Amino acid sequence: MKHPALMPVLLLLAQTVMAQEAAGPPRQNWFDDPFFQVSSGLPACAVPEGPFYTAEERRVQTHSRLERGTSCWLAGKCADSNAYRYDKPLAPKVRAALSAVPGVRKASVWVMVQRRWVYLQGCVPNAALAKRLERAARALPDVEAVVPDLMTGTRGKPPYPVATQK
Repeated sequence: MKHPALMPVLLLLAQTVMAQEAAGPPRQNWFDDPFFQVSSGLPACAVPEGPFYTAEERRVQTHSRLERGTSCWLAGKCADSNAYRYDKPLAPKVRAALSAVPGVRKASVWVMVQRRWVYLQGCVPNAALAKRLERAARALPDVEAVVPDLMTGTRGKPPYPVATQK
């Protein structure tokens, strides 16, 4: 090699490429679904995967999301022809309602909102708090369903898909 100083740079570049390939294809929030953390009181809680998809997963989901989004309107349950349009205005209301629940700061809770469905994911110190959080989300207008994927404590396998470590 004519330029020995380039060897460390090339080695670092090769390591970076291999690390990216090992991590799999890049994931992103293609549909801009609201996803946020309400509290972080149990730091050992596994972080949910959230609405992050590969380009291939996005392609596969596009058709079903169109169908699910309009089925609400066709059934007469939504005034808007696409249930996903409710999500962004609904997200701050969900955040406020959950933040007001006594004891939530002792939990680690994330929220994902998709087509008026509110997914509660994370860890709570006790089952009573999980029930209070579920009730608070369910009480909001325009929430069609609440999926309480909350586990008590931080030990064991979470009931939700977990984010991969980067």
